[in-house]
Amino acid sequence: MEQQDVIEKQIARKSASIYLPLSFGVALAIWLLAGGYPSVARVGGAFWVWALTMIVSMPVVTSRVKRRLKAKLAA
Repeated sequence: MEQQDVIEKQIARKSASIYLPLSFGVALAIWLLAGGYPSVARVGGAFWVWALTMIVSMPVVTSRVKRRLKAKLAA
């Protein structure tokens, strides 16, 4: 059981190191591209895009990292 906990922590750390910068990068791009709008709209839009990107990317990235790590361990 201890081995499984170590593997799950590795999966969580690797996944977070992928989906967090991805989400912040997309939010920053939206904030920078929305230059003609008021600051409140830009911040609100960037936050909204960040939240949606996190919701979408977390399960996708985590499942892909889990699949690759388990295939690597099985080989």
